[in-house]
Amino acid sequence: MYLYLMNSQEINPDIEASWKSILWNEFQTDSFRQLKSFLKEEKLAGKTIYPPAPFIFNAFNSTPFDQLKVVILGQDPYHGEGQAHGLSFSVPRGIKSPPSLVNIFKELQREYQLPIPVYGDISKWAKQGVLLLNAILTVEAKTPASHQKKGWEEFTNAVIQHISDKKSGIVFILWGRYAQDKEILIDTSKHFILKSAHPSPFSATKFFGCNHFIQTNEILKQQGLSPIDWSI
Repeated sequence: MYLYLMNSQEINPDIEASWKSILWNEFQTDSFRQLKSFLKEEKLAGKTIYPPAPFIFNAFNSTPFDQLKVVILGQDPYHGEGQAHGLSFSVPRGIKSPPSLVNIFKELQREYQLPIPVYGDISKWAKQGVLLLNAILTVEAKTPASHQKKGWEEFTNAVIQHISDKKSGIVFILWGRYAQDKEILIDTSKHFILKSAHPSPFSATKFFGCNHFIQTNEILKQQGLSPIDWSI
């Protein structure tokens, strides 16, 4: 997990410097220590965990705190081989795009007349200030939601709270009930929230037409910020 002990009291993660400074105390909580122990036990038991260790904090490493403009919140990583690389909804090049991601691309096609990409790596968005954050950062292979209630939720809730407290004008994109339950952590007096159904095939008919990509860019431009290039 690229977490190692500096001494008997501190856990030091391999995470981008600005995030490390902000989240340092979160890594020292009992909850996070228990999470680290759980992951170690899972690995010792021979279980396969996704994403690979170097990519667990990929969302943070791809989008430094001072560059943050947008948050797209997912639930937990893809659980198929080769799919998860630490960015919500994204898959590495060479991996078939999952149905939810395909529906995201269809909405982009509708809003901006963009072609459906041949690959599903949306890390280009992350490099422009879009934090692609899952609420749970690891999962056991072929076992969706297997790492729920192991400590990740407390950690990522704290991440959202820090963003809300320390930033202003962030666009939070919340697709589906699970993401929308996090709204309580966000100060809506100084941030923007866009909500719709989840892009999964089960609710896509209610997701299509949300116009969240256009709305996000309009909000950014109103603040004097550069819009996101949503093309892939």
